[in-house]
Amino acid sequence: MTRLRCAILDDYFNLALDVADWQKLSDRVDVTVFSHPFDSEQAAAAALADFEIICAMRERTAFPRSLFDRLPKLKLLLTSGMRNAAIDMEAAKARGITVGGTQYSRDPTAPLAMGLILELTRGIGRENARMHEGKPWQTFAGVEIEGLTLGIIGLGKLGSKMAGIAKAFGMNVIAWSPNLTPEKCKEAGVGYATKGELFAKADIVTIHVVLSDRSRGLVGRADLARMKPTAFLVNTARGPIVDEQALLEALQQRKIAGAGIDVFSVEPLPVNHPFRKLDNLVLTPHLGYATKDGLGIHYGQMVEAIDAFTKGGELPRKLA
Repeated sequence: MTRLRCAILDDYFNLALDVADWQKLSDRVDVTVFSHPFDSEQAAAAALADFEIICAMRERTAFPRSLFDRLPKLKLLLTSGMRNAAIDMEAAKARGITVGGTQYSRDPTAPLAMGLILELTRGIGRENARMHEGKPWQTFAGVEIEGLTLGIIGLGKLGSKMAGIAKAFGMNVIAWSPNLTPEKCKEAGVGYATKGELFAKADIVTIHVVLSDRSRGLVGRADLARMKPTAFLVNTARGPIVDEQALLEALQQRKIAGAGIDVFSVEPLPVNHPFRKLDNLVLTPHLGYATKDGLGIHYGQMVEAIDAFTKGGELPRKLA
């Protein structure tokens, strides 16, 4: 049997080979790990041209039609998660490329969102850094979140989980999304609000909708303008859901108190990006889903899919 080549992309943590049993494929597949992002589509095409199998990590590397056209040997593309907005599914189908996904046993993004809220309101990381720098004592007077109103955009699986966490902290919760109804909010035990009401009333707004053509730019300049000057915005969903230029200006002009952002329109975030210069912005490098437990599940299911594919069986979680 001809050996196949498999590329594991964007393994920033160098964990892929440790958290899953890739030896299960060693009689059929040679595995190469890429730990750093490609600088361009041209670089990706040059590096991946000889691979029959590619394992992608979320949307870190995009797969438009133009890239598929430059990967003549590609037969199987796997992505972590059961959706990936950076893959042109129609182009993959047209090229005869099988696309598969992986599932979560649980999702760690909501706890990270609460962590960002706690950092914004209590300055834990900021004060920790000052203590390690040898600064004498505290300078940051925190804000108590008990009794504050959390506005959740998107009350699906993640948004509902976020609502439960917030209520455990004693917060009042309201929610909105384009298809959300008062009845659904009542079932979840949260208040319903229109989009305008949510941005005007919430002390903290947190985003939990998927990226799509409809949600791209969902949070814009007018929405940020409705927020209280004491309010915070948290985004652990996807960068393009928020108008980043409008957010930058709102933070620079202190129109809102601050923001906690884990996702960006361009990732990794460029080192010269103006976001990095703001003292009222908490930045994390897309940590929402990045846990050893979750990555172990993703990579383990990729091994399972490759094993089935190379044996001529059905892909466990086929997307296209």
